[in-house]
Amino acid sequence: MNRPVNVTVLGSTGTIGFNTLDVIARHPQRYQVFALTAQSRFESLLEQCRRFRPRYAVLLDDDAAQRLETALRQDGLDTEVLCGPQALEQVASADEVDTVMAAIVGAAGLGPSLAAARAGKRVLLANKETLVMSGSLFMETVRRHKATLLPIDSEHNAIFQCMPQGRAQGLGDLGITKIWLTASGGPFRRLSHEQLAHVTPEQALNHPNWVMGPKITIDSATLMNKGLEVIEAHWLFGAQADQIEVVIHPQSVIHSMVQYSDGSVLAELGNPDMRTPIAHALAWPERIESGVAPLDIFAAARLDFERPDTTRFPCLRLAFEALTLGKTAPAVLNAANEVAVRAFLDHAIAFPDIPRLIEAIMTAIPLQPVTRIEDVISADLLARQMAEEWVTRHKKC
Repeated sequence: MNRPVNVTVLGSTGTIGFNTLDVIARHPQRYQVFALTAQSRFESLLEQCRRFRPRYAVLLDDDAAQRLETALRQDGLDTEVLCGPQALEQVASADEVDTVMAAIVGAAGLGPSLAAARAGKRVLLANKETLVMSGSLFMETVRRHKATLLPIDSEHNAIFQCMPQGRAQGLGDLGITKIWLTASGGPFRRLSHEQLAHVTPEQALNHPNWVMGPKITIDSATLMNKGLEVIEAHWLFGAQADQIEVVIHPQSVIHSMVQYSDGSVLAELGNPDMRTPIAHALAWPERIESGVAPLDIFAAARLDFERPDTTRFPCLRLAFEALTLGKTAPAVLNAANEVAVRAFLDHAIAFPDIPRLIEAIMTAIPLQPVTRIEDVISADLLARQMAEEWVTRHKKC
């Protein structure tokens, strides 16, 4: 290797961002941080800048950007501070950048992820909304500009590891009959309908296995996270809806499986730690140390599996329906879900209201073909507006 790999970390103050920097710090001769970005958490970004000395730091909040710039100058650091969505795209597509960790949560990650793909970068995709909202457009951009796309979600990274490296479009050419996406089931998998009506955001944020940000943790509790991953798997691997199956696996030891026509099922196992897929994607096709302890098979002792209950957790059903409907349905699903999750975290709606809101918005908005990014953005904005109105009408007293 002639020089270190230049990495931009989009969303560096989130869980994926912290874990990415942890892996990078273990290999200082191999990786160099080019840019770090955050929404508004300038204190966390300042500490990261002090440690990794990036060329650029980006914040979306103008006041936070000014405070960061003042603090960096006081420290004598020459990191340049940028602000706004265009700056995210700039540091994702800069000529000097080799690899982009796309870890911004929600629809805000779409623009910079597309910019990285258009620039032909190695894109480590942790932002599932990019594929959910604009799967066909994003995959076409990756192909046209010869970008390298590597999945970071533990489930999709596991599937990637269990598939032949020379993948073709569509699973049939590879002898694959099914993709199994494992789900922990979240903290409420044993609760009744009546009990689910009374769960709190604090209880929902207490995931039994994984340490994640609040939005994805709530999605895990509703099974929407798995639903979004179903749509991702469709675009990443050319899998049709009937070739994807979700299985509840409470131990989170098997991260996903691939079933072949000869009867084989290949699985990737490991401790539930996001540094494993991050290290895999950073170094692919090589392997590097991640800081994750080896899996103790004897301590794991047992592996349990069960079918998901889409009656108690209808978000998974709604995601499959959005995939089958196509067009702007996945974008509408995603936007309504983001509004619903935020409303639940704000104690404005109850836990079962999350799927009720999503289904109401999906039913109300006519679907449109997706031929350009503006189609996605328009559907996203309309769904958010209608979802906010739904929350206002149904807000808890």
